[in-house]
Amino acid sequence: MKYLRQFEIFTALPYLIKWLPISFVIGIFAGTASAALLASLEWATDWRESHQWIIALLPIAGFLSGWIYHRFGRNVEAGNNLLLEEIHNPKNIIPFRMAPLVLLGTDLTHLFGGSAGREGTALQMGASLADQLTKIFHFQGASRQILLTAGISAGFASVFGTPLAGTVFGLEVLAIGKIHYNALFPALIAAIVGNQTTLLFGLHHTAYRHAPIIPTMTIWMFISAIIAGIFFGIVARLFAQITHKISHFFKAKISYPPMRPLIGGAIVAAIVGLSGTTKYIGLGIPTIVDAFQTQLPPWDFAAKLGMTALTLGAGFKGGEVTPLFFIGATLGNALSLFLALPAPLLAGMGFVAVFAGAANTPIASTLMGIELFGLESGVFIGISCVVSYLFSGHSGIYTAQRISLHKYSSVNLENGLTVATYEQTKIDVIDDIAAEESNFLE
Repeated sequence: MKYLRQFEIFTALPYLIKWLPISFVIGIFAGTASAALLASLEWATDWRESHQWIIALLPIAGFLSGWIYHRFGRNVEAGNNLLLEEIHNPKNIIPFRMAPLVLLGTDLTHLFGGSAGREGTALQMGASLADQLTKIFHFQGASRQILLTAGISAGFASVFGTPLAGTVFGLEVLAIGKIHYNALFPALIAAIVGNQTTLLFGLHHTAYRHAPIIPTMTIWMFISAIIAGIFFGIVARLFAQITHKISHFFKAKISYPPMRPLIGGAIVAAIVGLSGTTKYIGLGIPTIVDAFQTQLPPWDFAAKLGMTALTLGAGFKGGEVTPLFFIGATLGNALSLFLALPAPLLAGMGFVAVFAGAANTPIASTLMGIELFGLESGVFIGISCVVSYLFSGHSGIYTAQRISLHKYSSVNLENGLTVATYEQTKIDVIDDIAAEESNFLE
């Protein structure tokens, strides 16, 4: 055994030689796709804000997007959940069409005034483009899982400009309670190359800044950070559950898929018209920036939560993460009214902590906070992300995410459940208990 350990370096070297060039290619694919996404979304947002009458056509855009997917994209409509399922149980190569379809669908959502993000689009483009290499190298099993994970990491890193967070996100998002380190090196290289590729196209990520002076940690500051994390986790859970419930309602009541975003789009457009503001549609980046600079209305987070849940639940394409940044930053801003932490710091904590709870990725979210806001705020960010992760329960925005280890105990569910299955099992158990209590009372 000792003899074998002396020669482990000769096992590591072929691994590096194999995955270094492949990861570079994945990063270039994902970075180029993210550059196209960011450029198109910037144009779509500017055009919509200059021609706000186009929001009235959101129902038509919804129908068009729904029809395109119904006609050409049924096998990729599951989006991010399809990626996770393929990593857990590799079966079929993800069709190339996923990339252009989700890019088109996301652009339609933003151009006509839906409330959505962009990370889902970047992940799907990065992973689907990466999976095309399977046709060349004939990857199977673990190698294909690594390939897809690297594509996810590259997509995340390149769309947000956070290579370290992107690396860990691709590893952490797969399962609650477990990280697969066999994809660490390819994910890191792909994330770094993907981010640099996007920057080479001349695109720049939004700079978020909070107060340069971070308060000294005291007992009350510590308690305030925990309280904030509890709020962030509860709101993250609400977002995931409301979005899934709206999606289930539309699918149960409307059998023809293109009609779902048409009706949902009509409701969103009506709300925008009645409210007289476009603050809660699109990415919402101006409001996110404002959350670090001025006191905002305390209901901003709830309004964005409702609009995004309705948009995505009705079947529009896009991501959840940037709206979660909006929800978290504005919620943190509101919490500064009664917590002993500065509003800019709380906005930064909420920015990543609500995402940590909704995606069940506390480590990646903490790294993201450090990359975006600086190391000085890292302890506060880490507390809020971990507490949010705990208080979000086992719900999540990705229903295909596995539960390898229960958050609150040592119960190992490795061979068990996806988030969606776990939630349904929990509901069934509660129903059984209620039925037994009813029978006992009778």
